[in-house]
Amino acid sequence: MPVILHLGLGAFHRAHQAVYLQRLHEAGGGSWQMVSGNLCAGQEPLEAALAAQGGAYTLETVSPEGERHYERIESVGRVLPFERGLHDLLRLGADAQTGIISFTVTEAGYEDGALLYTTLTSILRERQRTGAGPVTLLSCDNLRHNGDVVRTGLLRQLRSESDTDLLAWVEANTRCPSCMVDRITPRPTPEVGERDALAGFEPGAALMAETFCQWVIEDDFCNGRPAWERVGVELVESVAPFEEAKIRILNASHSAIAWAGTLAGYHFIDEAMGDPAIRGMAHDFITNDVIPCLTPSPMDLPAYRDTVLARFSNAALGDTCQRVVADGFAKIPGFIAPTIRERLARGESIASSARLPALFLAFLQRWHAGELAQPYQDQAMAPAVAHAICAAADPVLALSLNLQLWGDLAGDARLLAALRNPYQP
Repeated sequence: MPVILHLGLGAFHRAHQAVYLQRLHEAGGGSWQMVSGNLCAGQEPLEAALAAQGGAYTLETVSPEGERHYERIESVGRVLPFERGLHDLLRLGADAQTGIISFTVTEAGYEDGALLYTTLTSILRERQRTGAGPVTLLSCDNLRHNGDVVRTGLLRQLRSESDTDLLAWVEANTRCPSCMVDRITPRPTPEVGERDALAGFEPGAALMAETFCQWVIEDDFCNGRPAWERVGVELVESVAPFEEAKIRILNASHSAIAWAGTLAGYHFIDEAMGDPAIRGMAHDFITNDVIPCLTPSPMDLPAYRDTVLARFSNAALGDTCQRVVADGFAKIPGFIAPTIRERLARGESIASSARLPALFLAFLQRWHAGELAQPYQDQAMAPAVAHAICAAADPVLALSLNLQLWGDLAGDARLLAALRNPYQP
């Protein structure tokens, strides 16, 4: 039986990739098995709950109208708990039956992907040694051109190790298709498990997500794949236009709403969306700056905008601003700077776009002053650098000069002027 080995046990993976495989099994296309393994320690309760239930769990989905649906997910046939050395995970990754290795490490995980690339290198070295055959490496993260990013990082790792034989084998025996994934999946709360129990399901490892779900994948696999197209996955030649729309419209505005909502004292995303000023900011950003950059598109962009904003207003999700504000130092360059860069290159206004990094700076200054009610998590942030930006005599100038955030735009006078206009300390 062919195997998908997924690196990670996170809520998004279990509410997205595992769900599509479950639906395919239910449709009679059940030849592929999924095994999920943990790369890091710290999730022992989740591992134990999944192990006790044979890898199964309940997914609660909630529509914007508040309708709840419960679905038992049993497609994860085996769970590999974290162990030092990752021996079981490496052994399965190098098994000839494993045709796809997928992973969800979040956007910031690629900024310092040593753990991911070291793990993949170890698996691929063993596959080469044993003649296990080719394998597809499938990133399932909100990262532009995620397949290309993974391949570039992996080959860089191999070159740094001067392993020319393995480098040549990897180039010939792996594929790294890019994909776009989309489903709002809040961190599970105890109430989710309580509702599962009331509905008659085992509450262990429970999670919830919105009803909306989308997966677009470049059809570039080297050792087979599930017939995902039978259950709504879009297999395409290029994921780029779908990816750009999702990252620039949904991810960018989601982050902006969370920053603004936190500053305004809201706890939940839907509460922030109920504020006309915040909703208007997100709508104007998408309409004025993003959609013109993405036109023409195979998608109906205004309709997609309206769907996205409606999804953010889903009160039943209980999606918190704290969850969405995370990793700003990865999200500014990944989600927001591309639109600003294109608008400036075309000689167009960035007034609507500049409000987003200005909000992030105001949020960052709250963090700097110790005034946030909840901890701020940012895997891509160097705390000393962030504190220095906030403590500078001119924080707006310091933000505009940061190379990590802006790359070749750092120091651009037009960027600085636009940031100054909406900024309120």
